[in-house]
Amino acid sequence: MHFQEIIHQYGYFGVFLIILVEAIGFPFPAETTLTLSGIEWSKGVFHLVPLWLAGCLGNLIGSAVAYLIGWYLGRPIVLFFGKFIGITSAKLDAANERFQRYELWVVFIAKFIAGVRILIPYLAGINRMKPWLFFVFNTIAAIVWSGLFIIAGRYIGEFVTKYWPFFKHHIVLLVVVVILLIALFVWFRIWEHRRSQGSKRDDTN
Repeated sequence: MHFQEIIHQYGYFGVFLIILVEAIGFPFPAETTLTLSGIEWSKGVFHLVPLWLAGCLGNLIGSAVAYLIGWYLGRPIVLFFGKFIGITSAKLDAANERFQRYELWVVFIAKFIAGVRILIPYLAGINRMKPWLFFVFNTIAAIVWSGLFIIAGRYIGEFVTKYWPFFKHHIVLLVVVVILLIALFVWFRIWEHRRSQGSKRDDTN
């Protein structure tokens, strides 16, 4: 079942479930889910407050589970299950070093970085970060993160609804414009490369 179908079929609970599972560590598209939910909000399918709560609570509960796993089971369990999603000992060490250096900021900022986000609650547990500190910063981050993508989805939905008739009637023109822009970009990079090569030759002479 596609994620959009889960959202349509299960509503707020579907959003909550996807975000919860992603926060525990499964590679689910959390940002995409929140953005799609925001688009559905623009269509009147959802209301902002319960949708925002579903996203926040899903992330907070999933993060709490990951934090407790890190606290009680530690590094070995993270490496054992992490190998299935590309988490190696070296990557965990690098992430852990940054976590120890910038503890509070990492909890907040990492929420906005897919892939890194799922590691942080485990590292917080492994490093015995104070539960109340983790809860406070993780909650603030979850509120901002989920709200950002939901509201972005709302604006995307409104934009598509407003301008889709134009896009539909001018699709050929839009494709031509995109191709021309890509060609212009490629030409510019080639020209820039040749100019830099010419400058190097002049310097050697």
